Amino acid sequence: MTEWEKAQAGYLYDANYNKELAEAREKCADLCYEFNNCKPSDTEKQKEILKKIIGEIKGNIVITAPFYCDYGFNISVGDNFYTNHNCTILDGAKVTFGDNVFIAPDCVFSTAGHPIDAGQRAKGLEIALPVKVGDNVWIGANVSVLPGVTIGSNTVIGAGSVVNKDIPSGVVAAGNPCRVIRKITEADKNKYPIYK
Repeated sequence: MTEWEKAQAGYLYDANYNKELAEAREKCADLCYEFNNCKPSDTEKQKEILKKIIGEIKGNIVITAPFYCDYGFNISVGDNFYTNHNCTILDGAKVTFGDNVFIAPDCVFSTAGHPIDAGQRAKGLEIALPVKVGDNVWIGANVSVLPGVTIGSNTVIGAGSVVNKDIPSGVVAAGNPCRVIRKITEADKNKYPIYK
């Protein structure tokens, strides 16, 4: 079993000293560098580079530079995906975003975890657990989504949250650790004034 296959199966794997993985990360880092140094007005070039970085793009997406990821090809994004400045995705395992996902600045989605055992950490071993975000999710600024987490559809994650466990669909959740605060209701449609 290769180190990549171990990672995808949820086993400890050599993330730091394996040549194949190091080369894949370097290739992705170069593409992220190229993307991050595009003129903001050069949207066509940005789209072209994103197609080389992201493994699966299911529609129209907007990613605002700077953007960073480890491999890129292990990321899937749905239609109408938007992330603001400084999004980081550590995609040692699969990271999947549904349709209409909006991400505020300075968010991290990490599939990567390190062993508690110091000897294993020193050997460069990691664990990678998939992250999944459903449809119609809004994630506030400075949110960290940790390995193995699923966020359900139609959910809002409040700014500054550390999401270390699954969050169900149709709720507002926030905090460190992130927890459900309340369900989203029909009354939320009237929360803000609408100009008519």
